[in-house]
Amino acid sequence: MKKDTFYKIVLSLFVIIVISLFINYKLYLIFNKYIWFIAIIMLFGGGIYFSYKLNFLQLKIFKIIKYLFKNKNSKGDISTFESVSMTLAAQIGVGSIAGVSLAIYLGGPGTIFWMWISGIITSINSYAESVLGVLFQEKDYNKVYKGGPSYYIKKGLGSSKLAYLYAFLIIISYIVGFITIQSNTIVNVTSTYIDKYLVLIILAIISGYIIFKDVKSIAKFSSIIVPIMGLIYLIIGVLIVYNNIDKVGSMLSLIVNSAFNIKSGLIGFITPIIIGIQRGIFACESGIGTAAIASSTTNEKPQKEGYIQTLGVYFTILVICTITAFIILLSDYQSLNIINPNGIEITTHAFNYHLGSIGKYILSIVTILFAYSTIISGYYYGESSLKFLINNCSKLFLFIFKVLTIVLLFIGGLITPSIIWNIVDSFVAFLAIINIYSIYKLFKYVIKEYKNT
Repeated sequence: MKKDTFYKIVLSLFVIIVISLFINYKLYLIFNKYIWFIAIIMLFGGGIYFSYKLNFLQLKIFKIIKYLFKNKNSKGDISTFESVSMTLAAQIGVGSIAGVSLAIYLGGPGTIFWMWISGIITSINSYAESVLGVLFQEKDYNKVYKGGPSYYIKKGLGSSKLAYLYAFLIIISYIVGFITIQSNTIVNVTSTYIDKYLVLIILAIISGYIIFKDVKSIAKFSSIIVPIMGLIYLIIGVLIVYNNIDKVGSMLSLIVNSAFNIKSGLIGFITPIIIGIQRGIFACESGIGTAAIASSTTNEKPQKEGYIQTLGVYFTILVICTITAFIILLSDYQSLNIINPNGIEITTHAFNYHLGSIGKYILSIVTILFAYSTIISGYYYGESSLKFLINNCSKLFLFIFKVLTIVLLFIGGLITPSIIWNIVDSFVAFLAIINIYSIYKLFKYVIKEYKNT
């Protein structure tokens, strides 16, 4: 399909779904399912095709690790560790806690199996987009590296309109969507013992402190907070699983059996697959293009950034999201009856089940760390896209953008969670559709880079 034709189709679908959102919310939800159906086919189809062309390199874990140790970091403005930390900070947000919980609550234990499959297959998308991100990166007026899908769509694919649409969608998805979800989840997890307005004021102040600095500060912050929050969550998860070790075997059987529950009918069989894949993509963002934005901030070799981002997907899905799933499934979450859930209520229940009354406080700390890291990295993705849309963006305009982000962060804590989740889902689907199409068109560069190393 020609790039101009593709752009017109995507733009038309986007306009239709936005109009339906304002006219009829139920109609919007129907359109959203169709958009996601297209996105899943492209993400999975692209993942299988790219895997085949690259000899399923994402499965060669030991080769990847050996390559990373063999090729040490080059000196760049932002280190590789800071780059991948920034990516993980965005990935390991409330989607890894509330999103996984919501998937199990709505689609059953089988969703976790399909989330694993989703992570393994689509991790190659992160590799490809990261390679392209570095290949087409450039420096801004502050001599800092920048890049991502908008840049390789414009420079490599030669489609400015599609590149601008992608950048616009990133701003809406992250500044309006992902960031508000994080604040909404923080409010939900702390509202039982702290006034929500006080929480939002504090959150706005500490977020503003980092946001009003430059990308180097954001990257450095991410490199500090990501290892801390990952280690804390890993220790908690291992302890809970160890205390319930006698139930782990039956839990794993339940996950696999539920994933292939044909007896429940076609809808019952398809639902866990769709929800599991959707949440897997939402959690690790593989194929959306954000890994390319983070990778483009470094002065590393394209292949190395591709490998690192692939491992980042594995860590998010197979470690962090899996820990959440085990904590939920080893509890009595089925006893809950929640209307309009955010997802965090289910995780809170599970933590209290395993750890007693102290559970909600431990989860609050973990959630705040996860959500806050996503807010900071998500802001950078938005700022990067803004600078693409407005060349030589003035300091005044950037200041207004930062202030608007803080305002939306505050408002996000007061909005109905299900509406935010559904809107963000739609925009993420469009980002995936545009990005996978672009990777496919530019895949010759990825193959060339792979063969040259």
